[in-house]
Amino acid sequence: MHVIAANQARRVRWKNDGGWTTELARDPPQGEPFNWRVSIAQIEQDGPFSSFPGIDRELLLLDGNGIELDIDDAPPLRLAQRFERVHFAGEARVRCRLLAGPTRDFNVMVDRSRLHAETLARPLVGSMLIFAEPGTQWLIHVLSGHLGAKQDGRQVEVETGGSLRLDFRGGTNGRVALDGGGELLMVKFSEIAVP
Repeated sequence: MHVIAANQARRVRWKNDGGWTTELARDPPQGEPFNWRVSIAQIEQDGPFSSFPGIDRELLLLDGNGIELDIDDAPPLRLAQRFERVHFAGEARVRCRLLAGPTRDFNVMVDRSRLHAETLARPLVGSMLIFAEPGTQWLIHVLSGHLGAKQDGRQVEVETGGSLRLDFRGGTNGRVALDGGGELLMVKFSEIAVP
């Protein structure tokens, strides 16, 4: 278990000046290319998304009145409700239009040749368990509230804006018990079996 405090996130202005990205976590932590990256974007104006060939992307609307996306030649796709989501290929041509003012969005990027990502947005009321599965990693972001996590007698606390990283690639057995109250965004990264 590794806690990433809110003040450890890296905030970067977009190259096209259309918004900001706050990188919550990535694997590996430094350098390129990444196996996965999780961030929160603040979109301030209409414009294109950057290209990420070989990457699968998922975007969830967190705050604001929403966005409309033109993805390649598909009909426009509108996200106007909190936690509405869209999956798309990183190499797709994507243009974004704001519906009415800036938005904040949760972004998951994963190297599709190595990993599969599953994202859950859920309330935390009381307790829940995450069972260790070999070859998996989790990034649990505390959108609001607080989270306590306990594994093998070790306990950590995560506050609003912070994240908890769980790494079971070493084949760790057992489980992690979560408790607290608030809203979580949970991303499970699973290795893709190579034939």
